[in-house]
Amino acid sequence: MSTLGLDSMGMTQALRIAADVTPGKIATRQAGREQSWAQVQVNVKRLAGALKDLGVQTGDRVAILALNSDRYTEFQFAVWWAGAVVVPMNVRWSPTENAYSLNDSGAKVLFVDRTFSAMLPAIRPEVPTLEHIIYLDEPDAPDGLTSYDQLLENDPIEDANRTGEDLAGLYYTGGTTGFPKGVMLPHRALWYNSIVCVNCCGLETEHIYLHAAPMFHLADIAMSSGVNAVGAENIYMPMFNPAGTIDMIEKYQVTHALLVPTMLTMVLQDPSFEPSRLSSLQFITYGGSAMPEGTMRAALEQLPNVKFAQGYGQTELAPFATVLPASQHDLSSPRLMSAGRAVPGSEIRIVNEDLNDVTPGDVGEIMVKSPGVMHGYWNQPEQTAATLKDGWVLTGDGGYRDADGFIFVVDRMKDMIVTGGENVFSAEVENAISTHPAVAEVAVIGIPSYKWGEAVHAVIVPRAGQKATEDDIIEHCRPQIANYKLPRSVSFREETLPLSGAGKILKRELRKPYWDGAKRQVN
Repeated sequence: MSTLGLDSMGMTQALRIAADVTPGKIATRQAGREQSWAQVQVNVKRLAGALKDLGVQTGDRVAILALNSDRYTEFQFAVWWAGAVVVPMNVRWSPTENAYSLNDSGAKVLFVDRTFSAMLPAIRPEVPTLEHIIYLDEPDAPDGLTSYDQLLENDPIEDANRTGEDLAGLYYTGGTTGFPKGVMLPHRALWYNSIVCVNCCGLETEHIYLHAAPMFHLADIAMSSGVNAVGAENIYMPMFNPAGTIDMIEKYQVTHALLVPTMLTMVLQDPSFEPSRLSSLQFITYGGSAMPEGTMRAALEQLPNVKFAQGYGQTELAPFATVLPASQHDLSSPRLMSAGRAVPGSEIRIVNEDLNDVTPGDVGEIMVKSPGVMHGYWNQPEQTAATLKDGWVLTGDGGYRDADGFIFVVDRMKDMIVTGGENVFSAEVENAISTHPAVAEVAVIGIPSYKWGEAVHAVIVPRAGQKATEDDIIEHCRPQIANYKLPRSVSFREETLPLSGAGKILKRELRKPYWDGAKRQVN
């Protein structure tokens, strides 16, 4: 696999270059706190030194559970500067899911902010390997936690210069077996995607990027890596809300943003939305699901000076495989609902069950090979072998390629639902539901949702003589799984679930009534 000369490239290189070329330029801005690239580098060097003093060695995992902030950026650079591996945790997970990922990764150190420190009493007893917890917020750390500000008083250290195939991060995604799995991404994969974002979004030093999407997500990680690679400016909002997004774009004259379709829909429908308030905005990148035509039409009409680009990919690719460029964002374009073409450096195949290429125009599984490909799943060799084939990633998405190389995603071959830009594997939800005493059989499917793209729906066969309501099922799941994974609707049936000859539940039959008449079976 060609790595486009990325073997010598590491994620700290962007910081070193920005601090050297534009040391006085603003790098990060949040809640009145402004720091130049030179100041960020000083903080990173000191924080990395503190991590070493806490016993973090090369290759050790360091986790973070926090909302978006300038300190999140410093955390990532500092962990890499120290030669360690970042573990960004999903802020929508339950304490049980967070404890699992900490144990699975073997993280020694956890960074946490005020919002999630309340989870610590439930998490800490379940994670015996956790040696230190760093408190990100000011002014003082609660008892038993170490102050972030205190760590910034440490002596600075030199960059560990981790590059190429050195492991950069474990990025947890939903699990087909009911547990999250850690995607191992090397520096090569993350750096490649930063180049993709610079190229596809036209990023330059004078641009200003708003972190509206969550920073644990690979889409924001890739975009912010591109921003950092050119020494542009980062603006942070802790958590997305439509009115706050509009306010921040207007206040800080933001030029670039990443908004999944659900976010953009909410912005356009917010009472405070006025096109003039977003006059500084030049570029919106979106992904996670295709843009609803109604939202796309409204965006193009009300924001005519904004360019749009759709990115398609997955965590296993760090994450981009294709991009639908701004030139194709025309309501008259027959390719508006496509996922675009392969990004530079990526190869795409459409294959049948035997991994042989299908005829152009026919539907098969999408395979991708690029410098963004993962090393595999952390401590899961069987799942790695099932997904990685001679350097190619089997995406689990069904699609076809037209005569001009545009990829159309039409179905999902692996049992996954994409809701509001988040991946939900059905097995995770089914495992939670199955422990309810009234449930005999359960299948979880994705059904169309205008707001979220897809919504989680459970089909349940009750035990004989037992009854449960939709609310009963949802509340039973709430302590076990993140809110976005909860069923949004539940249907009950007396007849057993449809099975294939091999005894597998025929979910396509369960989904059919909800998707009848749709051109594709995913949103």
